[in-house]
Amino acid sequence: DGMNVLFIIVDDLRPVLGCYGDKLVKSPNIDQLASQSMVFSNAYAQQAVCAPSRVSFLTGRRPDTTRLYDFYSYWRVHAGNYSTIPQYFKENGYVTLSVGKVFHPGVSSNYSDDYPYSWSIPPFHPSAEKHENDKTCRGKDGKLYANLVCPVNVTEMPGGTLPDIQSTEEAIHLLNVMKTNRQKFFLAVGYHKPHIPLRYPQEFLKLYPLENITLAPDPWVPKKLPSVAYNPWMDIRQRDDVKALNVSFPYGALPDDFQRQIRQSYYAAVSYLDMQIGLLLNALDNVGLSNNTIVVFTADHGWSLGEHGEWAKYSNFDVATRVPLMFYVPGVTTSPVSKGARVFPYLNPFSHIGGSAPQGQSKKVVELVSLFPTLAELAGLQVPPACPEMSFGVALCTEGTSIVHYFNVSEGKVEEGKEGCGDNDRCVNEEPVAFSQYPRPADTPQWNSDKPKLKDIRIMGYSMRTIDYRYTVWVQFDPNNFSANFKDVHAGELYMMENDPNQDYNIYNNTSHG
Repeated sequence: DGMNVLFIIVDDLRPVLGCYGDKLVKSPNIDQLASQSMVFSNAYAQQAVCAPSRVSFLTGRRPDTTRLYDFYSYWRVHAGNYSTIPQYFKENGYVTLSVGKVFHPGVSSNYSDDYPYSWSIPPFHPSAEKHENDKTCRGKDGKLYANLVCPVNVTEMPGGTLPDIQSTEEAIHLLNVMKTNRQKFFLAVGYHKPHIPLRYPQEFLKLYPLENITLAPDPWVPKKLPSVAYNPWMDIRQRDDVKALNVSFPYGALPDDFQRQIRQSYYAAVSYLDMQIGLLLNALDNVGLSNNTIVVFTADHGWSLGEHGEWAKYSNFDVATRVPLMFYVPGVTTSPVSKGARVFPYLNPFSHIGGSAPQGQSKKVVELVSLFPTLAELAGLQVPPACPEMSFGVALCTEGTSIVHYFNVSEGKVEEGKEGCGDNDRCVNEEPVAFSQYPRPADTPQWNSDKPKLKDIRIMGYSMRTIDYRYTVWVQFDPNNFSANFKDVHAGELYMMENDPNQDYNIYNNTSHG
């Protein structure tokens, strides 16, 4: 009679959260979840863009195995008929439900969010989603624009709502249905914010007075950053408010005051998200299921907020690849939870003061590709086997490794990231490593550098992150046979975390590449 699973996936959320040590943000509900969870402070996505990252962690395969580096192919047809996490739970007797943005919509999930393979009923998409990019942002002149920075009066929005509000309502409705029908469920809830446009209820702005907002610690393009590594943030340049600033391509900086506004709105969008998650987790309490539901909280990748003179995702830096990752497992990350207990009382971001420390915290470097075996193990299902080196013909296997063995940390203790690696053969000297990658069409930034189509990819940046360093090589790549040539290195990056935590000083060329 195993545990239910509530899987919360957020779009473009870097770990600007109180439970990750951010001093500015107001995120009381996510922090409260963390206080009952195992929190991983060094978790990384396998590619910093929506569709490839989601297909990677939902199948437990790396982008070189899904062969999805853009938005334009369906892995079951293009790479292999790989099972997904929800499919595996469905085949093991769970009702599987999708709300909001879980799979990336469109061809990469067969225009159906991979229904019926992955889901028991057709996925729910909020009706307000279709207005996301409409001109709904009121400018200083009173006219409406399609802006990046877009605080709104929700009552003036089409339908009087926003997508994430609708998704929360639907998820709460489904929790009540599951409770009534006494069905074991896997419910995935995908939130849109803080993905651009930064469109959120305007009252959240008052949590962040502009005078409290700083610039990024390193808002300049690093001197030794290879041009191939830079992402020129084209999607931001296309918004009306940014377009009006006429910033030079590709390296021109946004004006300081506008950088602050973007950062302010990103934080405001995170607090709006936190409110939705508070309502959702409070509903889990209300239906009496907090004692037998595993809650997973993560994001598809991060988002640059001006670091390295960059915005958006599309890079291999920590700001783009690092994600929040936490697991609430009643009786494992907490003492046993009695039926009907209140674990997640709703906390109002506008009035709640004071944070809460994570229940357990691991600094071990982990990857989102490990979600599949980890969730299977936590739910008591058979853990899918490790993939062979070539696994295109294998439907069920994982290229990640379960991280459950990192969970047994005594209370309040932060586990150090150094020793131990389980049975993961991808460890370097028994040290865990996270791999990410990003494709480029050319050595210098151009209009499609952020999101090259498969046929235009010429270079792949393969990046590895350990507790001590981030090392990246940009190598020749042939999209016709999906092959990388590591003998043809176009550029390299090496950042030592101890004295360069922000990854500003590339020492690749002053080392012997040992």
